[in-house]
Amino acid sequence: MSKSTISYRRPQADLLASRLAESRRFLQVVAGPRQVGKSTLVEQVTGALDLPVRYVSADEPTLRGGDWIAQQWEVARLEAGKSAAVLVLDEIQKIPDWSETVKRLWDEDTRAKRPLKVVLLGSAPLLLAQGLTESLAGRFELLHVPHWSLSEMRKAFGWSLEDYLYFGGYPGAAPLVSEPARWTRYVADSLIETSIARDVLLLSRVDKPALLRRLFELGCRYSGQVLSYTKMVGQLQDAGNTTTLAHYLELLAGAGMLCGLQKYAGDAARSRGSSPKLQVLNTALMSALSGLTPEEARADREFCGRLVESAVGAHLANAAAGGVCKLYYWRDKNQEVDFVVEAGRRLIAIEVKSGRAPQAHPGSAAFVKAFKVHRSLLVGGDGISVEVFLEKPVSEWIAA
Repeated sequence: MSKSTISYRRPQADLLASRLAESRRFLQVVAGPRQVGKSTLVEQVTGALDLPVRYVSADEPTLRGGDWIAQQWEVARLEAGKSAAVLVLDEIQKIPDWSETVKRLWDEDTRAKRPLKVVLLGSAPLLLAQGLTESLAGRFELLHVPHWSLSEMRKAFGWSLEDYLYFGGYPGAAPLVSEPARWTRYVADSLIETSIARDVLLLSRVDKPALLRRLFELGCRYSGQVLSYTKMVGQLQDAGNTTTLAHYLELLAGAGMLCGLQKYAGDAARSRGSSPKLQVLNTALMSALSGLTPEEARADREFCGRLVESAVGAHLANAAAGGVCKLYYWRDKNQEVDFVVEAGRRLIAIEVKSGRAPQAHPGSAAFVKAFKVHRSLLVGGDGISVEVFLEKPVSEWIAA
């Protein structure tokens, strides 16, 4: 586990490099959760360019304004002159009404035929997406940078499946895994608390911040399980109403931390009204809040099974966040399918055998009878090994 990320280049870097090699056409938006290496990725790409590059960040304790964007943009214009150049604006979503300012400046350059290329980075995909869809329609391309996969952590750090299940996919925390207590504090303080405080509470109206934090902790404890909003209200003090909890889940999903999968019903409206299946987007979040050391976690069969199920779910949910597919679960009385992947007209049922699940899988058979299923997969046990499933991109399982 001693390898460095310095020499590792994520696949998304090649795509960004190819886009920046083209003539100015679209804003390039690099979005994803905090601490997944977005800034490093962009620096790797822009550092190899034979062009002037101006890199600035709005990630400051106090929010900047639109005039700051205009000032940085003007400096980049002056540095570029009549030649091509690149302006990189990091943590752009921290600036109120940033999209209106970017739209005005981008359109000015388009009319003046200035060859200034612009890259925007953001740590809160949901909030960034709101600004894009409201003001910048038709002017941008989105590059989603997800949590690190098993194959990436293996290539960069030499991790085993066992390492990945417990420590998850945060590259910045990887050097600390030989000191589990220190790793746990880093994840709790520098990742969890920072994401909640700066990517959720600072940027969205949250009337009950303590409730949002407790909901996140509940989601980590029950990751992989279907929990009705009514039951959540019973678990949380001062929980307010179910609409508040649903909204807070959306905010946590937008920060790349925790999501609530909806039940597949073949109908979007019916799916939205279902009880959510709680799902962490990185198993490090579960482990850090569990109070268990790696050795204790491995000895706890129940927790180990939950880690496996959540790792498979996170692999799928991160692909869904990147637009590869849509992700649901399915349940009818006592029959259940762990994950339902919808990609175009393809419907894939996925059961996970983690050591907690029963030997038989009646849910898959019932789901295949009820819906037109392209493929039914069993992950774990006598099916596809968990390691093989996590090593391949979700797109390959969809297309196979």
